[in-house]
Amino acid sequence: MSDKEEPKAKLDPMSARPLYVQLADVIAGKIESGELAPDRPIPSENHLADEYGVARLTARRTAQELRERGLIVTVRGKGSFVVEQPSGVPQEGEPNA
Repeated sequence: MSDKEEPKAKLDPMSARPLYVQLADVIAGKIESGELAPDRPIPSENHLADEYGVARLTARRTAQELRERGLIVTVRGKGSFVVEQPSGVPQEGEPNA
């Protein structure tokens, strides 16, 4: 079933950049591309750890990095969700400034 196998980004453990920053960049790219939609959850820390082969603590630090960048918000007991990003272009129904 090759349609399920999509190439995932490779993290470089030998890089000077911490793994959590590399993973945060991957998730940020998915948010920018629309693969992770606004007001929708991002994968759980456990899922990220399994998918990218990192420790759960690294996945947790990735979520913290994304929160600091203003890309996600975490709701206790529910998970982390993509924040609506201002686009600078008025959406349908929005008044032009």
